[in-house]
Amino acid sequence: MSQVATATETRQEFPYFTEEHEMIRQTVKRFCREEIAPYAEEWDHVGIFPKEIFKKAANLGLFGIRIDPEWGGLGLDWWATAAFLESMAYADSGSIAMALMVQSEITLPVLDELGTRDQKEEFLRPAVAGDTIAALGISEPGGGSDVAALKTRARIDGDELVISGQKLWITNGTRADFIILAVRTGAEGHKGISLVLFPTKTKGFSVGKKLEKIGNMASDTAELFFDECRIPARNVLGEMNKGFYYIMHNFQGERLAAALGAMSSMEKSVRYALDYGAERTAFGQPIRHYQVWRHRFAEHLTNIEAGKWLTYRALDLMNRGQKCVREVTMAKLFTSELSQKVTYDCMQMFGGFGYTTEYPIGRAWRDVRLNTIGAGTSEIMKEIIAKEEKL
Repeated sequence: MSQVATATETRQEFPYFTEEHEMIRQTVKRFCREEIAPYAEEWDHVGIFPKEIFKKAANLGLFGIRIDPEWGGLGLDWWATAAFLESMAYADSGSIAMALMVQSEITLPVLDELGTRDQKEEFLRPAVAGDTIAALGISEPGGGSDVAALKTRARIDGDELVISGQKLWITNGTRADFIILAVRTGAEGHKGISLVLFPTKTKGFSVGKKLEKIGNMASDTAELFFDECRIPARNVLGEMNKGFYYIMHNFQGERLAAALGAMSSMEKSVRYALDYGAERTAFGQPIRHYQVWRHRFAEHLTNIEAGKWLTYRALDLMNRGQKCVREVTMAKLFTSELSQKVTYDCMQMFGGFGYTTEYPIGRAWRDVRLNTIGAGTSEIMKEIIAKEEKL
């Protein structure tokens, strides 16, 4: 292992990481190295990964880190979540990291916070156990970031909701057992949106197609259709017509998770590139010893460290339940943009081999391209920061 790798892997100076967090970190790294990384390229080629990975992740407690133990969770904090998400870089697969994150960070915490006891028993408990797969259904063909403009509608018919519409870009969408679905239950605009728990076995529901993507190829990203689908009105999650506010709140956790993932993937790529650069020689010396690379990676390591502390600042605020829209948004913007530059240069270090599928660096380069798009584009992040700063 290189000196850079050793220094980074053993660095535990941030005071909120405990021995328990380190145990989670090592457990997840082992899971990734043994159960995912050896098959990542194969699963990219076939365009899907085995459902059993969900169950294996659940057996490690990864879907319930912050969930109340009453429902099968661990009842831990955001620092434990960070240990998990950062360690997923060792999967060498943005696809699987994203699919598991949708379950662990984007859907189940919302259900834990808003659900009734009956809803938690029916939907949360089996999902924490990995017996069911969850998806979040917000984006539509006409808009992703513009949540207030969504068109999928649910009308009340007695004690049922009748849902019609279409969703797009839904991770885990082809095989989800249930969807936390955003629907319009009231007037146009942000005040008429509700969240509902939608079982995918419901009559009238169909998956249009699995979308082919440039990266994250083993993640199923789906187009979904709802044709007069009837679900019980009791499946409304939280208060009717409060869905927009729940979604905006949930975005903070999703964006923080995205920043943590971007940071760890950059660190992993840098270690990988520097190790390769120490082995590959050109004109009589290892290529990483040339000044052009030494200076370039000195700059990248500095920016990664800055991004990490920006992200940890947001994480600390989130963990303490304080307002952190500004800090989370900045962390997501900074890390997602930085990941494009860092991973590009890491791939460049490999020369022609970086442009092949023989090394994981090519997959990392493809996968990080989503970072500036998913969970809100960089352009939207800048608008939010401008609003927070009253620019």
